[in-house]
Amino acid sequence: MSRVQRLASRVVVVTPYYQEPRDWLQRCIDSVRGQTVACEHIVVADGHAQDWVDGAGVRHIRLDRSHGDYGNTPRAIGALLAVSEGATAIAFLDGDNWYEPDHIQACLEAAAEHEATDYVGSYRHLVRADGSRLPVESTEDIGGKHIDTNCFVLLPGAYHAVARWATMPRPMALYGDRIFLAGLNREGLKGMHTGRKTVNYLCTWQSFFHAAGETPPPYAKPSLSPEGMQRWVKGLSPREQQVASRLAAVRVA
Repeated sequence: MSRVQRLASRVVVVTPYYQEPRDWLQRCIDSVRGQTVACEHIVVADGHAQDWVDGAGVRHIRLDRSHGDYGNTPRAIGALLAVSEGATAIAFLDGDNWYEPDHIQACLEAAAEHEATDYVGSYRHLVRADGSRLPVESTEDIGGKHIDTNCFVLLPGAYHAVARWATMPRPMALYGDRIFLAGLNREGLKGMHTGRKTVNYLCTWQSFFHAAGETPPPYAKPSLSPEGMQRWVKGLSPREQQVASRLAAVRVA
């Protein structure tokens, strides 16, 4: 059995969702089902469960309340289930996004290039709700400073980190994927990259539409400021900084 085949033997995709429209969530589920590599799909409702998901051919976990942390808590819960139940690879896909058919395969092939690979990243298309692509790029993504949550595939060497989605202090949740990646890098974990755009990221930020010279749609949100997190950090005592640093696996200062 090849390394790709071993990694593909039990791939689990974790999807947190909140109040996404049914057609968005259905598109997400369909894209996981349509992967060229078979995947199990854990869909975690963050306090607003939609009953129809019970019959959608996925594992539907219902949390009794929403957590307001950009999906971090339901993402952590789904990932911990995957770890405890023997997943060979764990991927993430938010309810408003969707994969290209060979996304998981491309990530596993990249992982197989190095025996010690701990995680894989890919690039994303920034798209409108109708699936058309915005003519803009995320410079952070292309420059290698950022891997979007939906573009991560974790291998067992990184499984110890999945709880960080929930343990990182709430004021840091806005930058969850950046903090998560920084923690992996701080530990010196081995990352690979597919170099391909295989994730369709529904753009819900006004700034990208402005950059494309378009009027943002009603669902697009203004960019969030880091000032709140900065004020929180400045208000921490040395001991509180120490604890926060442990919980997030990065230096909080």
